[in-house]
Formats: sequence, structure tokens, C-alpha cells
Amino acid sequence: MIWVEFLPSLRSTISAYIGDLILKTVSKSLLYIFLIFLVPAVLSVAYWYFADRPQSWRSADWSSSGMLPPPAANPEAVIHVMAARTGGLKGALSVHSWIVMKRKGQARYDRYDKVGWGRPVRKNEFPADGRWYSNEPFFVKTVSGVEAERLIPKVEGAIEGYMASFPNGYRLWPGPNSNSFVAHVLREVTELETILPPNAVGRDYLAGSGITVDEDGRDYHFSLFGLAGVAFGYRSGFEVHLLGLVAGIDVLNPGLKIPAIGRVGL
Repeated sequence: MIWVEFLPSLRSTISAYIGDLILKTVSKSLLYIFLIFLVPAVLSVAYWYFADRPQSWRSADWSSSGMLPPPAANPEAVIHVMAARTGGLKGALSVHSWIVMKRKGQARYDRYDKVGWGRPVRKNEFPADGRWYSNEPFFVKTVSGVEAERLIPKVEGAIEGYMASFPNGYRLWPGPNSNSFVAHVLREVTELETILPPNAVGRDYLAGSGITVDEDGRDYHFSLFGLAGVAFGYRSGFEVHLLGLVAGIDVLNPGLKIPAIGRVGL
């Protein structure tokens, strides 16, 4: 019968169409990845390579930036989430973040960082508002007064419960690194109502792979060993993660999240 003779040709045509469709889809996806992730990263690396910056940690400035007032000048409790561009060529892609706290009437700030040697989570290893590899810090989030006093015990509990605080529990990429540590605290203490900048490489690292839900249930994170993933929700907006780089849309504070460069407000 004619339709029997026509059937192999029809199958061949359909197979060729599907194959062509898949090829076009893959090609477009690779093009989008190139434009969204690779181009900003390459531009940032090129700029950073020619920038005037210290060539080693020994020649870098780690002194106080003067951004924080003396503790006695403001007796109120305060919590700061801070960050600064990190050193070496990795500074082209990422910031280093840390947490600063002061209880009401306390005569000093306490700073918490995760670093790459020894027991990684350190307290008061550096000035509270110290430069990082000579780079000026900036505030990611500040909470003060009664709210800070209420949240400080929760932040301390999240720091104490951080699972990667064991000796040598640090890995530069994809994590757990300094940004993985601070991001953990922010997921646990959601009342701080913030997330790290998109150029905080390692912030989206989760132990293993799977889905993590923030403590208040308003943000969801999926990570494949820190190499790829997505996040969405109240604070995250919508994000796509690839090799530690983040692209997405900030809905809470309208803006774009650009890999290696950071957040650009609209």
C-alpha cells in the first residue's frame, strides 16, 4: 500500500526535523550563556588585569577604612554585613564578605570571617571595617537598635552551627568559602532581609546537591554541587547560577544581577 511505502520517508523527515530543532535550541542556549555569563566575566577580568592593585597579600593594605564610628560613639546594638573586592585575579569576579556585630553598650565590634587557612571561621582577625586586599569595603546590610539586639543571638547561633567551620573546611571554588559562610547566616537569619551581591562567588554553594529553603520559607535554592543552579523567591528574585557566577533579576529592589560585575539598580 502507498502509505506503507511512504511511512519510512515520513519517519526520516520527522527525525531530521527534530534533530534540526534540537541543534538550533542547543546553539541558541550556548549563545545566551556566552552573552549573559561569559561576556561580563571576560570584560571584568580584562579591566581588573590592568587595574592598579596589590600583587600579593604582603603588599596589600588591611587597615581600617574608617567607615565605622568608634563603638562608644553609638551605644546602640548594630549588625553590619560588609563586603569588598577580593585579591588577585579572582577579584575580577568576586567580593569577600563578612559580618560585624556590636551589642548595646559594647565597647568593641566583633567581626566574623571565613578564611582559607587553619580553622576557617575567625573572630576579630581583622579590623571591623578593614580594607580587603587594599579594596574599600561597602555595606550590604545594616540593622541597628532594638532589632539588632534581638537578632544578634540568632546570628551567633547561625555562626556556631555552620557545618563547614572545621579545620581546613575551606575551598576557594566553588565553595565552601567566605561567601558560603555569610550566605549560610543570611539564610538562617532571614530577618536580616538581604542576600549577598551576585558577584559574591560561593554564596550559592550548598553542601552536596538539592533544594534548600530559607528559614522563613520565602526563598528556594537549588544547587548542583555549587556548579549550577537556580534560586527564586522574595529576596532572591530570580537567579541562574553557573560555575559560581550569577545572572538574574532583583524584584524586591528592582535591578539586574550581572555576572562578575554585580547588581545594577533600575
